[in-house]
Amino acid sequence: MDFSLSPEIESYRTRIRAFVETHVMPLELDPANYDEGENIKDSVLGPVREKAKAEGLWALQMPKERGGQGLSITGMAATYEEMGRSIFGPVVFNCAAPDDGNMILLNKVGTEQQKKRWLQPIIDGKVRSAFIMTEPMPGGGSDPTVMLTRAERKGNDKWVIRGHKWFSTGAGVAQHFIVLAKTSDDKRKGLTAFLFDRDQPGWEILRKIKIMGPEEHGGHCEVRFNALEVPDENRLMEIGDGLKVTQIRLGTARLTHCMRWLGMAKRALEICTPYIKERVSFGSKLADHEGVQWMLGEAAMDIQIGRLLTMNAAWKLDQGDFARKEVSMAKVAVADVLHKAVDTAIQLMGAKGYSGDTKLEWMYRYARCARLVDGASEIHKMVLARTLMTEGMDFWGWGGPTSR
Repeated sequence: MDFSLSPEIESYRTRIRAFVETHVMPLELDPANYDEGENIKDSVLGPVREKAKAEGLWALQMPKERGGQGLSITGMAATYEEMGRSIFGPVVFNCAAPDDGNMILLNKVGTEQQKKRWLQPIIDGKVRSAFIMTEPMPGGGSDPTVMLTRAERKGNDKWVIRGHKWFSTGAGVAQHFIVLAKTSDDKRKGLTAFLFDRDQPGWEILRKIKIMGPEEHGGHCEVRFNALEVPDENRLMEIGDGLKVTQIRLGTARLTHCMRWLGMAKRALEICTPYIKERVSFGSKLADHEGVQWMLGEAAMDIQIGRLLTMNAAWKLDQGDFARKEVSMAKVAVADVLHKAVDTAIQLMGAKGYSGDTKLEWMYRYARCARLVDGASEIHKMVLARTLMTEGMDFWGWGGPTSR
């Protein structure tokens, strides 16, 4: 097993690290650079995005012929981790949720016409996008099979969508949308995905939902569909393939979350380490206290475990495998380690860590959502248990042909 990076990926990784340290991290220091959702203002984001484009660090996940860099998923794991060190990092390189997952999905399953109309403007950074799936009770959440939003045929070439959604990330600023709706009562083939534009009539944003932590651009919105008409040419994949669409999108999207979170977890330790090296308590520096060393060492070890789980899942995806259990394991472990790393850093820095003098309090509030987004940790553990009961000892296979 070779964990070394190719010269090409290592070059991207080191260039992104340098770019983040030189052009992105300094932006975190000025309160005037933050928007109302505690993310980077668009007026500040635009110029630094242009710098990233000019340096060939734009849209790493997209094919070169579409203006991206054509990296494999393992290459993305190494580079996304570097950009994730800054709270502003991923969006600078056009690798932030929800656009990241939407681009990957559209590139995989969209027709050439759909890619030109719906995907390319997102890659170019001209528009943002949103994926609309989650519903208020009693509708679909982690279980999309109970979805209530419906799409009904109108003639031979149109669909009419009615329903109620919420926590639609990025919807407040998105121009291009992907929405999941019920088209039959078949539990496996009852959902279908559709593309629509912000300027189409028949839908509305009811409110932006206030959350505990900082927001992605566009917030998390509650949306109602009041007879939105969508041409059949804007249906994504086949009728009844909606569940497949979610699996394709969320599989990679869950893992790219992990990649970015690992960068943030590392940054938390970066922030606290200089402090504990200098802070004197009871006659010695904090870094010389055995209890502090245990806390720091455990957090560092857990980050490395998360990195290995993430890279293994990325490798499986690169082989064409859905890597469901590998992605679930990474998602659970990295969500936990993000919280643990930030919490450890705050504890070691005391009041300073809890204050606004560092970015740890921003990161702490952000980290709490990690165990919820793209499937709660309990759902992933349930899936892992079911997989174990089905596969038995093969659950721990090394990949390739199954051996006993």
